Amino acid sequence: MKALVTGAASGIGRAIADRLAGAGYEVAALDIAELDVSDPAAWARVQQGLERLDVACLNAGVITGASSVAELTDEQYRRILGANVGGTVFGVRALLPALEAAGGQVVVTASLAGLMPMPNDPIYAGTKHFLVGFVRSVAPQLAARGVSINAVCPGIVDTPLLGEDGKAAFAAADFPLLSPDDVVEGVLAALESSETGQAWVVQPGRMPEPYRFHGVPGPRTPGAVGVRPPL
Repeated sequence: MKALVTGAASGIGRAIADRLAGAGYEVAALDIAELDVSDPAAWARVQQGLERLDVACLNAGVITGASSVAELTDEQYRRILGANVGGTVFGVRALLPALEAAGGQVVVTASLAGLMPMPNDPIYAGTKHFLVGFVRSVAPQLAARGVSINAVCPGIVDTPLLGEDGKAAFAAADFPLLSPDDVVEGVLAALESSETGQAWVVQPGRMPEPYRFHGVPGPRTPGAVGVRPPL
């Protein structure tokens, strides 16, 4: 069995790669030195010669470090879109033939910031909302090709991305942090389930579980009460 993990040099990605390797997978653990996930040409090179792929964990991601949209730089904006959004969209597109050949599975690392507001980094939250919406929306067409896709949405994780100041702030507030291994449990839950298009919530002290979205209000026009749009 073959697996590919992006953002695998440290933190969540490293933990995922180690766990899959321990389970017997042949793991391609890729980070920025091996793959710029924001570059379609780099993904095309990964695709070449990759005939079958059982699991793809698209985990690479960054933050902006900017809470103020007024102070957001073009470079910060392009960097986070490239890594967080492009790294998933280009990855799914490039890996789909190999995943289809194996009846494979995709797990995307999103965040609770994709299910709730995050005022201290709204662009990061926006990218994670995109990932949740993308996973839920693309799932039916991938399922038709024998491929499942799910997102994991962890809370605050003790990784280098959090930084020492961030860790100190959460410690001072006595707020529990997840470990990367906790997030791996969410990844495994998604892989072991028969579901697709789900956002698996991972929080300290709780078993990973799919987030249950409430339906949006439907129309009340006579003859079309509650009808969903044909999208």
